[in-house]
Order: sequence, then structure tokens, then C-alpha cells
Amino acid sequence: MLYLLLYPLHTHLQGFNVLRYETFRSVLAGLAALAISLAMGPFLIERFRAARIGQTIRDVVPQSHQKKAGTPTMGGLLILTAALAATFLLANITNPYVWLVIFITASFGAIGFADDYLKLKRGKGLGLSESAKLGGTFGCALLASIVLFVVLKFPTTLTIPFAKNLHPDLGPFLYVPFAMLVIVACSHAVNFTDGLDGLAIGPVMTTALTYWVFTYVAGNVKFATYLQIPHVAGAGEIAIFCASLIAASLGFLWYNAYPASMIMGDVGALSLGGALGMVAVLAKQEIALVIAGGVFVIEAVSVIIQRYYFKLTGGKRFFRMAPIHHHFELSGWPETVVVVRFWIISIVCALVALSTLKLR
Repeated sequence: MLYLLLYPLHTHLQGFNVLRYETFRSVLAGLAALAISLAMGPFLIERFRAARIGQTIRDVVPQSHQKKAGTPTMGGLLILTAALAATFLLANITNPYVWLVIFITASFGAIGFADDYLKLKRGKGLGLSESAKLGGTFGCALLASIVLFVVLKFPTTLTIPFAKNLHPDLGPFLYVPFAMLVIVACSHAVNFTDGLDGLAIGPVMTTALTYWVFTYVAGNVKFATYLQIPHVAGAGEIAIFCASLIAASLGFLWYNAYPASMIMGDVGALSLGGALGMVAVLAKQEIALVIAGGVFVIEAVSVIIQRYYFKLTGGKRFFRMAPIHHHFELSGWPETVVVVRFWIISIVCALVALSTLKLR
């Protein structure tokens, strides 16, 4: 909004011309999101405590987690408010891609909010059913994908990491379900990861930083041509959302670091994962998300392996507990060690994903 109000003044005041650059507005958006999240944190924590909006703990998780019961939850509202406010202020809100990211972030956040509310009401982590969450997120992803590929005629060629001459065209009928799968899978993978203080938010930031680079170079015709990646006109505005998301997450981490004063909740995990999935689709780097979000993939795969191994073997477990971060906890790793080591893995994954821009 500020961009639309102030940039036209550059014809009279030369200094406002700097607003044309996505990099400059990304910095401003990041600073704004960080300031909003840091300022809102104490207020939300106090309000949540007064309203007794505290985390409920399932009986099946490690016993060490029982002490987290009552910690203010729904902290994802902090991230969403800060990131979306900064995006509205500094992105070009006439860009339809910006609205698609906002829609996925807000709608997935609403589903997560409903889940968190029911958990508080029912206790013991009994929120929305798995089918309700999957149905709701797939429905929102379907709507966004139809708008993107049918209404806006978004390119349907697929980018394959490390293969510069391989761009299969899936067409809208195949790309719509593929995009839905990317968005929903990423959303629920982040949700699986959100089980320890600070665990999920670290990989969210490294993945968002990776896609800040991807969206910026995809939106810049010179960089896209030089790197031989698809040029997506207007994708540079999504970089401003990514910068807002990184900074808002950083502000949340101030309160979510061990021992957490605030927990993200599904309102945060589902929305952040959905946002990253939507950004990956818009950047034409969906497959690279498997690399950049390697920690999320590992967590999700561990849940799938555990579930099907349990069924096939009549009750035996492949891991001590899934998602896999609980396996390492029960193996004797302190919570902080698990978190930091997963962050390290996430940083390495982000660097490998970024290397696909040149190693082609």
C-alpha cells in the first residue's frame, strides 16, 4: 500500500525512485515485520495467559513435554500478522501472485486456528480430524491452483533441478493437482516438524530465504536468462513476502526459543507451510522445495514409515516415536541439541537448493 502511495511521487522527488527495487522494499518489509512481531509478542503472551489459551499435551508424546502444558499457543498469529502487514505495506498489491500467497497463508491459517481452538476446547490435543484438515487445505489449494493455471494462464512447464534442458510441459490438467500436492504436502510437513521449541521456525526461515532468492531471480529477466531458469514476470513481488516471512519468523523465535514463552500452534504451522508451497509454485521451483525443505521431508517421511510399518507388522514400530525428532529425544538427545542439529541440516539443504541455480 505504501508502495502504491509513495512510488508515484518519484516523478517529483527523486528519492522515491528507490521503491522500484524489490531488494530495497524487501529490506524495508523485513524491518517492518521484525518490529511488528517483537512489539506484539509480549502483548499476545499476556493476553493468551489471561484467556488461558495454553498448549494441551497429548499422552502419547514424551513425558518431558508435559511441562509445556499451559504455554501460550496460537503464536502463529504473531507471524501471520507481522508478515501480512509488512507485505500489504511494501509489496505491489495489484500483483495477483501476491494475493494468491496471501489467500493460501490466510486460509490455511484459518484452518489451523480452528484446529487449535478445538484442541483448547476438548483438551489432550483433540482438534480437527485428519480428514477435515486435509479436505480443507486441499480445497483451498484447488481454488488457488485453478485461479493460477486456468484464469491467469500461468506457465505449466516444470523446472527440474540440475537439468537445464529438461522442462516437461504438464499442461493445466496435470499441473493443478501437482501444485495442490506441493502446497498441501508442505503445509502438513511443517506441521509435523513443529514439535519442539524453535524446531520448525528455523527451517521455515532457511527455506523462505532460499525462495527469496528464487523469486527474485525468476522475476528479473536478466538474472533468469543468465541462469537459464524460467522468467516469471511479477514474481519479484513475492520476494517481498518472503522477506516479511523471514523477519516475522525471526521475531517469533525470540519468544519461541527454548524454553518457549509462546508456541506456534497449527495456525502458524499449516499457514507457513502452505505459504512456502505456494511460493515454490510461483517461483517455478517446486521440486527444489524437496531439497530446500529437507528437514520437513524427513519429518513427514518418518511419520509415513512409522504408520505403515506399524500396520504391516501388527503393532511394531520402526522408530521409537514419530515424527523423527521424538525418536532422537527418546534416544537421549536433549531437546536443544535436536533443534540445533536440525537447523544445521536445514542450512545445508538450503545451500544445496541454491546451488541448483548454477549447477545445471
